[in-house]
Amino acid sequence: MAKRKTGGSGKAQVRMSGSPPAALGAQKKRLEVLKQFRVLLRLIKRHYQWVEGECGLSGAQVWAMAEIASAPGIKVSDLAKALGVHLSTASNMLRRLEELALVKRMRIGDDHRVVQLKVSAKGERIVARAPRPLVGILQQALLELPQSRVDSLHSDLGEVISMMKFKDAKAGMTPLSDL
Repeated sequence: MAKRKTGGSGKAQVRMSGSPPAALGAQKKRLEVLKQFRVLLRLIKRHYQWVEGECGLSGAQVWAMAEIASAPGIKVSDLAKALGVHLSTASNMLRRLEELALVKRMRIGDDHRVVQLKVSAKGERIVARAPRPLVGILQQALLELPQSRVDSLHSDLGEVISMMKFKDAKAGMTPLSDL
């Protein structure tokens, strides 16, 4: 049974009557982890709002242009892999960037099925002035973590996701800026 009491700060605190201190500590840690997720999601959202405000493009579009600029001639399938998105998602993103004259598609080969990508001069100006990091703040943080920590995060988050009631297999292929 939970009992409410007012702490020295005047804020109501919930204390589980009869709960041992270890259980209270575990609950406190779970709430701290929940708060970390909230902070993480809010920081990501604010970063992408900042990017869109500065460039008029989504964070995923800016990241795509940065990938193309760093590898002129990249194929659409390779861009999709670099962004961790489905091929159709990358194609739709490119269609919009092409409409804005920020990216050019160049067809090569005898049958013109192979498409290579290049950032236009207008696109290069946007990439040059876009807020950093171009890959997004979460992706940048993951790049800076030691691989062993990334491996641990992968395992731990996979376990958390597996315990959740609702599953969305496609969610992992959706750009964060589109969530």
